[in-house]
Amino acid sequence: MSGNYDIRRFPAVSQGKAGYAEAETWAKAVGFGFHESTRTPEHRARSLATYEVDGRIFTGAYQTGEVAPSSLPADVPVATFGTLRKTLNIGFGRMLEAQLVTAVTVRTSHRRRGLLRRMMTEDLQAAKDDGIAVAALTASEGTIYGRFGYGVASLERSVKVDTTARFRLLHQPTGTVEVAEPKVLLDVAPAVFDRVHRHTPGSVGRQEFYRQMASGELGRDGKEDPAIKATLHYGPDGGIDGYVSYKFLGWDTEPYTVEVVDLVAATDSAYLELWQYLAAIDLVDRVSWPEAPVDDPLAWALADPRCIDASDSRDMLWVRILDVPAALEARHYPADGSLVLSVTDPLGLTGGTFRLEINGGQAAVEPVPAGTPADLELDVSALSSIYLGGVCPVTLRAAGKIRELASGSALRARQMFAVERATHCLTHF
Repeated sequence: MSGNYDIRRFPAVSQGKAGYAEAETWAKAVGFGFHESTRTPEHRARSLATYEVDGRIFTGAYQTGEVAPSSLPADVPVATFGTLRKTLNIGFGRMLEAQLVTAVTVRTSHRRRGLLRRMMTEDLQAAKDDGIAVAALTASEGTIYGRFGYGVASLERSVKVDTTARFRLLHQPTGTVEVAEPKVLLDVAPAVFDRVHRHTPGSVGRQEFYRQMASGELGRDGKEDPAIKATLHYGPDGGIDGYVSYKFLGWDTEPYTVEVVDLVAATDSAYLELWQYLAAIDLVDRVSWPEAPVDDPLAWALADPRCIDASDSRDMLWVRILDVPAALEARHYPADGSLVLSVTDPLGLTGGTFRLEINGGQAAVEPVPAGTPADLELDVSALSSIYLGGVCPVTLRAAGKIRELASGSALRARQMFAVERATHCLTHF
């Protein structure tokens, strides 16, 4: 059935440039797929301008046959798929260019016709052919992407922090905080985030929208957000090493609450001291943050950790290895050792049996003949999950996602794939 559709790929462009009408129509189809309210032309223009900065590529599936009378016309894609490339921190400050997948939709009336599989398979193959070793996405549904070889690689949670008299940090400040005009974040936010990106495993380079959102320049409704406020953290040397962008949720919300829009801290002290500032805001009893880390130092720095009311952890970043040798050799490993991995791949991109040898933290990976005894047998989705150190191989063995063929090899994998600090991704896309 996918033969009844034409797959087209084209770059995002801003208003006034050739191809804008096609890009705008594609964006309308994405909005429909994610149940968004109809956007104004101005909102779409601002969004598409940020997409152009990101270098996004749009893919659409278009009907080639007769379109039903009075239905959406043939120039509106029945399925959409977007990509951009950013760096992924794979631990110990190492960066790997990644194919980021976004804006995946299939119109309800055109499902089960192989459109998503065709777009995904063609795109991943093209990325691999272009030398890209990993792909990544953030998923709106948790049951779709495992069949394409993606595995959950980082987690996040929502928190509501009681900032009444119960809130007391066991931390001695080393820097200072100051309130700033939110628009300064247009320049400050990217520089601070770059520092965080370089020391946080699982971090993904940010798209243009983030600095505009943090500054209030562009809200999710396509308009400037006048409610945004900003505070900067200055380290002992006087340099800016953190910021928080936030807004008050209104007097109708009880308890009175400030919501974090973006909290980025390049040092541990900056992180805790920005929280200390948030907790000290007058007339506020709660601070909420929908994208908090699971392994959060705030809980351990509080005299009463029960100030934090947290949701269960949920999947955030999904990773898909496209080239096993290239991806594994790009990493640094804190423990030397050897593993033979038997990897299956539902798309046939990078399956096989591989010997991973670590010496002095550096990896050498070589394919070995089929039938060579393996230590671990796993799908590429499971290998992708443990790749950034955020998911434990021993846990996946217990869940049946990894088959341990040599006793103790899952624990050895845990030690080898460990990273220097908690895996966390602050960037949705």
